[in-house]
Amino acid sequence: MISNVCGLEGIVVISFQSIEHMTGTEWPGHSRLERNVVHLWGIELDGSSQCLGRCAQWLDTEEQYRARRLIHEEDRRRYVLAHGGLRAVLSRYLGVGPGVVELCRDEVGKPFVPRKSQGQSLIRFNMSHAHGRALIAVSQGQEVGVDLERIRSDIEVVKLSERYFATSEHALIMQLTEEQRAPRFFRYWVAKEAVLKAQGIGLQALQQCEILLGAERADAEVLVSEGSPLHSNWRVRLLACGEGWEAAVAAQGADWVVQCGPAGC
Repeated sequence: MISNVCGLEGIVVISFQSIEHMTGTEWPGHSRLERNVVHLWGIELDGSSQCLGRCAQWLDTEEQYRARRLIHEEDRRRYVLAHGGLRAVLSRYLGVGPGVVELCRDEVGKPFVPRKSQGQSLIRFNMSHAHGRALIAVSQGQEVGVDLERIRSDIEVVKLSERYFATSEHALIMQLTEEQRAPRFFRYWVAKEAVLKAQGIGLQALQQCEILLGAERADAEVLVSEGSPLHSNWRVRLLACGEGWEAAVAAQGADWVVQCGPAGC
């Protein structure tokens, strides 16, 4: 079963379950996915060697090639576990084993489930993984994007926000104290990345969407610059993933809601 939205004052709280649990148990039937609902799955990429081998068997040729190209062993492990976890999640909606899940990629490289594999469903999904965690969003019939980042203090917030963010966003960051700037920078970053990933557009469009953070920290509006390749009418939901993390999910329209995976809240 998928649990209801949970959290305090409208903030969706994500708990991350072990990849061992996600990939090592049989799932009893399909996960039901209704329209205008986005399901979120949080995964800790803490798998054993057996789990790693299981996930590696599920990957397609393109994923295996990308994993081999990663220089550091830990990066390769996390890539394989994250993409194996993605297939384990999608298998719950498609009613097939993770190793049978078929993924294709569009002209910009964004993966999708081909229509022939979906039956009557129109599954859309997106994944972000960082520093040993993965966050997956699944929806029906609407493009969705998700981003997850660990807050770091070793980045040049002032220079990066001035270069890549809207003028108003940079100005608001500059009004904050030194300690407050990095968390706000990453809050803007995950919101923007979620919107760009939903549409399959690269980082060159970061300045072309302006994030208006809500007073309750849960929702954010998106303003799209005139002439931008981005579609309009995006909405972002900010997510709570524990101290030191920022995450967001984005979809078009304002009438969609977020629900969490079985152990995700």
